[in-house]
Amino acid sequence: MQLPFPIVEEPDEISREKGRKLFVGSNADFLKGVVAMNGLPADDRIEVCFAGRSNVGKSSLINALTGRKGLARASNTPGRTQEINFFTLTESHYLVDLPGYGFANAPLAVVEKWQRLLKQYLQGRVGLRRAFVLIDSRHGVKDVDEEIMSLLDSAAVTFQVVMTKADKVKEKDRAKIMDQVRSKLSKHPAAFPEIVLTSSEKGDGIPTLRALIANLI
Repeated sequence: MQLPFPIVEEPDEISREKGRKLFVGSNADFLKGVVAMNGLPADDRIEVCFAGRSNVGKSSLINALTGRKGLARASNTPGRTQEINFFTLTESHYLVDLPGYGFANAPLAVVEKWQRLLKQYLQGRVGLRRAFVLIDSRHGVKDVDEEIMSLLDSAAVTFQVVMTKADKVKEKDRAKIMDQVRSKLSKHPAAFPEIVLTSSEKGDGIPTLRALIANLI
């Protein structure tokens, strides 16, 4: 019997090459950081966004996808990045890096402002095809992850879970963590029914995620 929320299969050669050309051959570049809705770029292309709690590996994943180590700046300070950062892929796609949520040390007013901006962004972008919610493979879904999933449910934005740092998990612990993730996802109507396993350090799952994004229309 097939498990609910299976791991997405590796792409065929055509899809794999399409993804490689989009990301590695596109000279991906930083466009702008946005702190208010009136600063958003034109909503004129396919858009995917990445959400994840602080230090889940969002910057590392974007850098691995684009093959550019310094494109997205990683920070060791949770919640330091409080902008919506836009990156271009040719003239066809935006990659959008949402601020790390769950910042323990951020003032309440900052958190509330970010939540308002995030909700407005999610509900107002016609080109937004999918949100990718990053989950640390060592820890599974936490309460703050479920908050963003519920927000995506209410905004009617399809989201897909990307497990990061998969190489850091011992084989004996993997099944238990994946069971927990699947159980949590089953409660969210906006959850896409496949999970992507990645390791930015090892390159695992990167071609799969590239192909998946390249094939979104």
